[in-house]
Amino acid sequence: MENEKQPSKTNNDALHFPKAENPFRLSDLRRAPVENWAAGIPAVKAAFADLMEEKTLIRGTRALFKMNQVDGFDCPSCAWPDPDDERSPLGEYCENGAKALAEEATSKRVTPDFFAEHSVYALSKLTDYEIGKMGRLTDPVYLPPGGTHYQRISWEDAFHKIGTHLNALASPNEAAFYTSGRTSNEASFMYQLFAREFGTNNMPDCSNMCHETSGTALRPTIGIGKGTVKLEDFYDTDVIVIMGQNPGTNAPRMMSALERAKRNGAQIIAINPLPEAGLMGFHNPQEIRGIIGGGVKLADKYLPVKINGDMALLKALELLLLQLEEQHPGSVLDHRFIEEKTTGYEAFVEALRTADYTLTTLAEQCGVEVDDLKAAAAMLAFKKRIIFCWGMGLTQQPNGVAMIREILNILLLKGSIGIKGGGVCPVRGHSNVQGNRTMLIDEKPTDAQLDRLQEFFGFNPPRKQGYDVVRTIKAMHAGDIKVMLSMGGNFLSATPDTNYTAAAMRKLDLLVCVSTKLNRGHLIHGKESLILPTYGRSDKDIVGGQLQIVTTENSMGVVQYSKGMLDPVSDNLLNETQIVCRMAMSTLGERSVVDWKTYHGSYDAVRDAIEQCIPGFSNFNIRVREKGGFYLPNAARDEQRFAGHLGGRAPFTLTQLPDNTLQEDEYVMATTRTHDQFNTTIYGLDDRYRGIKNERRVVFMNAQDIAKAGLKEGDKVDLFNYDDGIERIAPLFVVVSYPIPQRCTVTYFPETNVLVSVNNVVEESNMPASKYVKIKIRKHDARMLKDV
Repeated sequence: MENEKQPSKTNNDALHFPKAENPFRLSDLRRAPVENWAAGIPAVKAAFADLMEEKTLIRGTRALFKMNQVDGFDCPSCAWPDPDDERSPLGEYCENGAKALAEEATSKRVTPDFFAEHSVYALSKLTDYEIGKMGRLTDPVYLPPGGTHYQRISWEDAFHKIGTHLNALASPNEAAFYTSGRTSNEASFMYQLFAREFGTNNMPDCSNMCHETSGTALRPTIGIGKGTVKLEDFYDTDVIVIMGQNPGTNAPRMMSALERAKRNGAQIIAINPLPEAGLMGFHNPQEIRGIIGGGVKLADKYLPVKINGDMALLKALELLLLQLEEQHPGSVLDHRFIEEKTTGYEAFVEALRTADYTLTTLAEQCGVEVDDLKAAAAMLAFKKRIIFCWGMGLTQQPNGVAMIREILNILLLKGSIGIKGGGVCPVRGHSNVQGNRTMLIDEKPTDAQLDRLQEFFGFNPPRKQGYDVVRTIKAMHAGDIKVMLSMGGNFLSATPDTNYTAAAMRKLDLLVCVSTKLNRGHLIHGKESLILPTYGRSDKDIVGGQLQIVTTENSMGVVQYSKGMLDPVSDNLLNETQIVCRMAMSTLGERSVVDWKTYHGSYDAVRDAIEQCIPGFSNFNIRVREKGGFYLPNAARDEQRFAGHLGGRAPFTLTQLPDNTLQEDEYVMATTRTHDQFNTTIYGLDDRYRGIKNERRVVFMNAQDIAKAGLKEGDKVDLFNYDDGIERIAPLFVVVSYPIPQRCTVTYFPETNVLVSVNNVVEESNMPASKYVKIKIRKHDARMLKDV
């Protein structure tokens, strides 16, 4: 447990307080042409450049050809599904997947000696990009009370410390168990089992920040909080509508599906404030025509909606569809479907027709010309096979739940859900975020789910609803959460209101992070902190001399296995399931009724338990080893059976238009990621498709807004938010002129998470509304940096 190079307690760094935000410094912005297509040879070059930077070209390239293959390992990046049929022999991966693998397969190491040489304060002065490039963690380390450096600790001592802290709590509800979307099904199931046998449903997870809104909107309407399409539906559809999502960066492999859809005759409507390259065109680097040809034009119609103008746009489309139905009775709406499969149609139509808005006012509110709205409605009018896709551009709006239900209203009018080539497709982010929720990582489980756990394991799980992410932050701040365990992820940088969240985390008695790499969430710590290193998805996971498999669930409900093939970076790693089981054994001891020791040594035993506790997993160990895995049941998709409380019918939903009034000097800001980034992991400083090189501290603005504010492109500015009567400041950003609707701005996260109030949340889902933040922009005042 003793550090080989024990730092002095009088180290000057002890006088400094690590900053929660990225350093306020610029990196010399260079502009390049904005792209109107994605992928192609530049994507291939970028992918292999990262392998070279991480000094893992041979090792990493060998792994690339096994990533997303039937007998390989699942990409640690996004959750886009793999083809059910044949997979590309050249590689089933995209540029960002290759970058994720490069960081996982890196030859760089973060050892206890590294921590002895670098204080927490010194590391905090680095950017997230610099911190992430340090390499893979090799050994468990511990930060003692008042300590300035993490130091080596044995696994046994680490688990003992966790158990001691948890058992000292006055109530199990003083602990929180956070989960990121990279955690396997097996580890997620055991993690929630540990939390519930310990006695709490405090299980915040990354769904609370990305697609909780989707599940909240979908479950009461169609009876399931997931999408209703398969990948093959994209190949045989008439229209694909993409809203608030950028495939070229967020799910690049989706573009192959869009390309195939286009070649099969589908049309695509793209709805987004920014004209993203991945919405406009695609050069497939695995085909000759994608390399030397013109590629494929994707969007047949691009609608440049204002931020949070989506509801007005959807209502405009509904008005137009009703008008077209009057002109062509029985040809636009599916009245048989409406009569047999829905409820509330008459009330919905009446509300739409008697509302105090017109097509003209709706066009003004959404920022899209009437003629363009009419053209989009015409594309939908006489088609039935329609897929709506969306991302966090919708789910992180304050009225995101209502907007998704409005999408469902359109699909219900058309009878376009539960059919081949039609339905809803929330495009999930992290590779197993959907699987986490299926594995009962959920702060509000149903009684039926808890009853199954109780029947199989023999303990009575807690029934009180637990804390989600936002409630966890507030509870930590109030001193009601004293211990937090984080299974992967970077809680600090992923969450809103950075300084408020940091202050909350500093109040923890103990913070435990299970991680593969160093991140800023390890530097804003509790009074004591542990970092426990684990395997990456590509690493060989050998238990009892046998190479193990783990499982994941993709965006379309397919459960498949993943088998690593790289030698681990250290002999002192444990897999996530073993870490959970060891924490449980150290904490619960003799009072536990769960056979943690068996699950510690056998993933198959874990899957047998999952089979008994979660519907849809019959013969789990057998079916998951079949080629391509298996689909989970989906009554909305497979049977057109929707909300159970309405006899299997789907209700039309009555919604309201939002009030998007701004003060004269206010703008709406949406946070987004660069193309050189996945969630909070920063791969580089370029945003190639948007023409941004070597910088992240930029604010995209409309050219007319720039001129009206007395600014010019390249000016340095400070950004302010005043929600809750609190001044929040993000200093030192560079103005970039971009084709974005007026009064709308876009910035990158996590640099501007500091501006997102912890109280600015989505109605019903309680997610941070990071895509709708009211800000003010002022010329940079150098005094803002006086404390840096």
